[in-house]
Amino acid sequence: MPLDFRRFNGPEDSVSYKIYTKDYLKTYDEQLKDLYDENGKRKDGRELNEARSMCMFFARTDMVSQAKGSAYVELRKTKVVCSVFDPREIPHQNEFRQLGQLYCEVKFAPFSCPRKRRPYVPDVEEKALSVALRQALEPAVCRHFFPNYQIDVLIYILEHDGSCLAAAINAAGLALANAAVPMFDIITSCSVAVIGNKMFIDPTEIEEHIAKNSTEVNHGIITMSVLSQLKQISDFTQIGSMDVECVTKVMEVLLKECEIIVPNIQRVLVVDVVKNFELKKHLEAETKKREEILKKKMDEWRSLLNGQ
Repeated sequence: MPLDFRRFNGPEDSVSYKIYTKDYLKTYDEQLKDLYDENGKRKDGRELNEARSMCMFFARTDMVSQAKGSAYVELRKTKVVCSVFDPREIPHQNEFRQLGQLYCEVKFAPFSCPRKRRPYVPDVEEKALSVALRQALEPAVCRHFFPNYQIDVLIYILEHDGSCLAAAINAAGLALANAAVPMFDIITSCSVAVIGNKMFIDPTEIEEHIAKNSTEVNHGIITMSVLSQLKQISDFTQIGSMDVECVTKVMEVLLKECEIIVPNIQRVLVVDVVKNFELKKHLEAETKKREEILKKKMDEWRSLLNGQ
């Protein structure tokens, strides 16, 4: 690597200071003990079977003015913004496609992750999350309504504290509904981190990190997306090694958690519909007032012209 001798050049090989901290030098067992206290509660005060969607769920629509539909989902420290744009022709496509496409892109903000700064160029994790997001949304969208067209779904993760894929899927479902994209059902998603014989529902970033770094059986993360009314699973993503019994138990837990999220999503959509209806009534009233004012002006001009 060429050196710039006009500036102070640091060493060619550098090591992060974090490897000398006490948290980095902890063993696996010590890190596992720090996840929950003697009463079985996690660091943020939740039980192991308690999701952030119940204790701290915040969602809004119409957050991005340039997009056709948008949504913002916040699960405590996990913050996600989704933008959905109008259908457009598929670029560089010669053959006709009966079903439309979804172009999904997940991007981390440079400051979003607590462990490292995210680069501008998409990395492997962002590409994997984009593929998982597309696979989860395709069964929920009526793609036969826009053949040979694609809808862009862009996810921007402002802060990552675990369950970012589940939060991205929930935000994308809200944004698609806000953009009036035809859908078969409301899509909801939730994650579970499995560490030995314990299940951490809606895990944080530390819990995910410990679950993914172990190669033992029954250690990993499962994210599942569900269409609530149709009782169908649109996507199932597993990271790690788990036996059949563990996966079956996790699926039962995730089905219940996804059903719990549905009323929160419905409440946000109802508020959005009521807001749009009130806005429509306000615009109609303003239009009538302006028409009356214009009509009076026209009558005055006609009377003046007839008087001349």
